[in-house]
Amino acid sequence: MISVEDLWKSFGRQEVLRGISLAVEPGEFMALVGMSGCGKSVLLKHLVGLIEPDRGRVVMAQKEISSLSRRELDELRSRIGFVFQGGALFDSLTVFENTAFPLREKTRLREPAIRSKVMSVLEQVGLKNTENKYPAQLSGGMVKRVALARTLVRAPEIVLFDEPTTGLDPIVSNAMLRLFDEVHRRLKLTGILVSHEIPEIFSIVQKVAMLHEGKIVAVETPERIQNSRNPIIAQFLSGSPEGPIEYR
Repeated sequence: MISVEDLWKSFGRQEVLRGISLAVEPGEFMALVGMSGCGKSVLLKHLVGLIEPDRGRVVMAQKEISSLSRRELDELRSRIGFVFQGGALFDSLTVFENTAFPLREKTRLREPAIRSKVMSVLEQVGLKNTENKYPAQLSGGMVKRVALARTLVRAPEIVLFDEPTTGLDPIVSNAMLRLFDEVHRRLKLTGILVSHEIPEIFSIVQKVAMLHEGKIVAVETPERIQNSRNPIIAQFLSGSPEGPIEYR
């Protein structure tokens, strides 16, 4: 479903991705972890064609991103959901309008069908009776749920989560992770979750990929990652200042 092959990307003199290779199977939920600034978000942006690689290739749903026309890329993106770190809601739109936005912009559905889809997905993410509220009236966790609802309303096959629990307290963060797990299992989505919520995320994913200095140092099950003797992985998981990772 997702294949990254020998991906390289630099910005000026700064090498961000240095030969990344990664595969996510259909229906698999993978965590992508690593130090801040190691290239996790840059990698996600390659997956949806927001950034072009210097070399290497990305294949999503059996289509090579760099070979697609604009129309073909838009069609592929309709099958991919992206949950942004801050939610990226429109402040001037209600919960209903934020969630309905991609349906109104990208489909020809009539308003009754749009309303039915929006109300259904809001209930699925625990936001029943909030459709008339504005983002300023919502808690941080509710904002994240609206962002998830907006992503799910078009029934994507693949969902990419870019640090979606950033800024939440531990209780709300864990509740969101459980929601992601429930959505993944119910809808059988293929997903990549970028997160620093360790070890909490290990309970909801099937694989963990660790990115360090622009390279993948391991792709393993959560159990094997947690028991790894690799000093880079061990230091990252423990949060120790002592080890091969230089804290900046």
